[in-house]
Amino acid sequence: LPPRRARRGRGRSTGAAAATMADQAGGSGGAEAQQVELPVPESHDDILRIFNAMRDQVNQLWRKINELDIEKQEHGLVLSALQPMDDSRKCFRLIGDVLVERTVGEVAPAVSRNQDGIAQLIDKLQEQLSVRKKVMSEFQAKYKIQVKGQGGQETQQGQAQGSQGVLVGES
Repeated sequence: LPPRRARRGRGRSTGAAAATMADQAGGSGGAEAQQVELPVPESHDDILRIFNAMRDQVNQLWRKINELDIEKQEHGLVLSALQPMDDSRKCFRLIGDVLVERTVGEVAPAVSRNQDGIAQLIDKLQEQLSVRKKVMSEFQAKYKIQVKGQGGQETQQGQAQGSQGVLVGES
C-alpha cells in the first residue's frame, strides 16, 4: 500500500501562501519588523478602524501559525509512516495538482525538508506576531482602548476617575 500523503489537494500552495504572507507581514522578522510605527489617527472612528485592523492582522497571523503547525504535524505523520519502509518501495506524492510515482528513498528527504521549512516559517511568523501584538498593545494603551469583556474592573475604575477612552467590542 502506498503511504498516505500529507495534504489533500494542496501540494505546495500552503507553504507558498505562507511565505508570501510572511513577506507582507514584515519580511524576515528581524530588525525590519521592529520598525513598525504606530499609525496616527485623525478621529475617533480612525482609532477604531486602525485598532480593529491591527486585531485582524494578529488573528490572521494566529490562524496561519496554527494551520502551518497542523501541516507540520501531518508531515511528521507521513515521515513516521515512511520510516520503516524500504527505500526502493514505490510511493506516490502529490506535487501541485499532479500525483507522481516515486520511491520512498526520494520522497522521505523531500518531506523532511518541507517539514523543516514549515518549522522555520512558523518561527518567523511567531516573531512577527509578537511584534504586531506589542504594537497593538502600545496603540491600545496610548488611546486608552478597552475591549468589552477583557477587564470589567478596569473599565469601572476608568469611568470612576473620569478618564476618556475607546470601548471596542470583541470580535
